[in-house]
Amino acid sequence: MTTAPERPSPAAPYMATGPDELICRFVRAGDHVHAAATMSRPNALLNAVCRAFAGMQSMTVSTTAVHSSAHALALSGAVRKVITGFVGDTFPSPRPNRLYRELAEGRPFEVEMWSLLSYTQRLMAAALGQPFATTGSLLAETDLRHGKEGSLHLVPHPEDPERSVTLLSPLRPRFTLFHGVVADRRGNVVAVPPLGEGAWAAYAATEGVLASVEAIVDDEVIAAMPDRVVIPAARVLGLCEAPLGAHPQSLRTGGLAGVEGYLDDYGFLTDIVTACKDPETAAAWYEEWVGGVESHADYLERLGEARRASLVFPAPPAAPRPPADVSGAPTEQEQLIVLGARTVAGLVRERGYDTLLAGIGTSHMSAWLAARLLAADGVQVQVAAELGLQSMDPEPGDVFLFSQRHAERSQMLAGVAETLGGAVAANPRCLGVLSAAEIDPDAGINTTLLPDGRWITGSGGANDIASSVDCVVIAVASPRRYVPRLTHLTSPGLNVRDVVSQFGRFTRTGAGTPFELASWLPPQPGRGRTAQDLPDGPEAAVRDLTGWPVGVSGSLTDEKAVTTEELTLLRTMDPEGFYR
Repeated sequence: MTTAPERPSPAAPYMATGPDELICRFVRAGDHVHAAATMSRPNALLNAVCRAFAGMQSMTVSTTAVHSSAHALALSGAVRKVITGFVGDTFPSPRPNRLYRELAEGRPFEVEMWSLLSYTQRLMAAALGQPFATTGSLLAETDLRHGKEGSLHLVPHPEDPERSVTLLSPLRPRFTLFHGVVADRRGNVVAVPPLGEGAWAAYAATEGVLASVEAIVDDEVIAAMPDRVVIPAARVLGLCEAPLGAHPQSLRTGGLAGVEGYLDDYGFLTDIVTACKDPETAAAWYEEWVGGVESHADYLERLGEARRASLVFPAPPAAPRPPADVSGAPTEQEQLIVLGARTVAGLVRERGYDTLLAGIGTSHMSAWLAARLLAADGVQVQVAAELGLQSMDPEPGDVFLFSQRHAERSQMLAGVAETLGGAVAANPRCLGVLSAAEIDPDAGINTTLLPDGRWITGSGGANDIASSVDCVVIAVASPRRYVPRLTHLTSPGLNVRDVVSQFGRFTRTGAGTPFELASWLPPQPGRGRTAQDLPDGPEAAVRDLTGWPVGVSGSLTDEKAVTTEELTLLRTMDPEGFYR
């Protein structure tokens, strides 16, 4: 049995020369390490974990989501088990990654899936020294509950025996890995919101925190900003500098201590997605950027000065963008987004929602467009994203939901608990705007497993949203997506009253009642279909483009064609056509 190194005094964390020395100093094979997530992860430290334990298949890693450079966890062979809420790709839209086709069978590692809020609540329970957390997520019917008998408990409500309460056991890693903006030599770590899961994991760790920062500064610098210290020195075991330690993800710094922030490296993220399509290119990517890298300093050198400089944020003002090109007809996906935005805007007017929680994908594009259309009519609605962005005003031209550009244009920056908890679960005037890989006639949502056993992505925050507030689902209709029965129930459909397809809106009066197609706009050619292949009416569209046994409303309304204004707004948001 290995023992941890002797703990330095609280006033003097171990000062490592870099992430690799820090990991090798403290972490042992078989440990449970937690990669704390703000809008990023401590990626330099995770890379060091992969190098130190490559091929051992011994480590347990918990982190909110496995995407982008965290695919190194799978490629290194270092990991036995991952505890998370999402496994796949996020840029430019959520999608499965080939590395995880057999994840449900335990390859390349065992996985334990949670929703984002329930995951965070488990960390909070550990941080607060509580035996359990309570949650309104993970309702009884969801398949996310399966396999968690030791950490999830359904008990009678103490004030109403007819109801039940879901209890979650604490999530206690041995070490929490954290990347911050700056720290002093005493170990006080500064971070800037949005904070994602915040500092909960720092307090949840049984041993403490191993931190990397952009720069270690004089004690006096940190002493002048006590309100910015997120992790106190007493929790920090070891510390190192790691400039761009969150790369290829972003880091917001607020310019504190003169440290520049940086954006997500979209080119690097795209290269990872491309490389992972083939085992040989995935292995080559891992060797180039993780396994064959001697140190984080070597990693920075490989990135090159020009690339590093291109990521600096805030950047100088860019040249004005040319007007959006609206000369072409809207595509099938653009029509879907517009119909989704019209539905969301109509529901805001009709039911008085004050907040839209935008799920990633076509759903967030519809939420953004709806907010802009409402604003043009003088109606204000707040748009939020699960990692802590609230009252967003998304930067035109950047379609990534979690871009730091959007953070800079938000009126409030907080974390998961404040957003999925306060702004969503505790707010009856919130409308969730979600996507789906599969959706059934009861509006149950699957984002986890395909019928052939292939992995999709997991819940993220979708289960939390669908479990607590009214929702609308935005999803392209096809017989493989609108299914009569789900393979896996990720998110319950009891709060979903509206589902929007590329040819119209399905609606129902409430849970347990059947959907009907309530509006109609002939679908556009797309996904390999020509105009001659398209259904010639609403009944044919429901029959040919869904697997749902639902009817068409007797009061079916005709949707007007996508307007120039709608298309201009959408293409201004998405000039590169990621969602065309």
